[in-house]
Amino acid sequence: MLDIFICEDDEQQRKKITKYVENYIMIEELDMKVTLSTDNPDEIIDYLKANNVNGLYFLDVNLNHEKTGIALGADIRKYDSRGSIVFVTSHSELTYLTFLYKVEAMDYIIKDDITDIQKRVIDCIDTANERYMSEHNETTKKRFKITSGDKVISEDYDKILFFETSSKLHKIIMHSENRQVEFYGKLKEIEDLDDRFYRCHNSFVVNTDNIESIDNKTRDITMTNGAVCFASSRNFRKLKKMLWDEK
Repeated sequence: MLDIFICEDDEQQRKKITKYVENYIMIEELDMKVTLSTDNPDEIIDYLKANNVNGLYFLDVNLNHEKTGIALGADIRKYDSRGSIVFVTSHSELTYLTFLYKVEAMDYIIKDDITDIQKRVIDCIDTANERYMSEHNETTKKRFKITSGDKVISEDYDKILFFETSSKLHKIIMHSENRQVEFYGKLKEIEDLDDRFYRCHNSFVVNTDNIESIDNKTRDITMTNGAVCFASSRNFRKLKKMLWDEK
């Protein structure tokens, strides 16, 4: 979930921005929430110290506090280095301070343009959500890491087609969309890594997501790149059931 923080000393302005955000989240059913809406920058930092956060921050530049919004942004970076920071200000000339404090801002919203504020807030939410989803998908994507010679090789599970035993003792060959890699290992260890990996034969483990077709007569399994793997009679029946259940 993406946490949203609003720090604005003008209560009316703060309530307005909070309402824009909450209404848009509800209408679009986004996986985010207004975690804190406050006039006190210290409350935001205290929260970040106590929680692991990926956030979107709407910060007023002038907070009538010993800490400016830009100084707050610099402090936020210490705890949420990839957070999206948006400065809301009546003083566009102060934006140069973001360079002085080395705060990378996603946007600057000028309060004077009242009709534009809601649209700009929504645009920032959409942009932050796209970034969050992209980063989340990337970090949750599973990768298979192996050592081959002096190299450590990493491959997306999605791109792996199948594994087969090598003619060399105790070695396995990984076949992916773009390459083949030989390494020391056991097929038993491979099949236990992920539900997509199925031991169809003593010599093969296939990625069921990358099966193009199966032949009921020959028990051949054709992968998406045209390569053919073989299946034992018993394992072929189980594979057919697996593929059928998935449909």
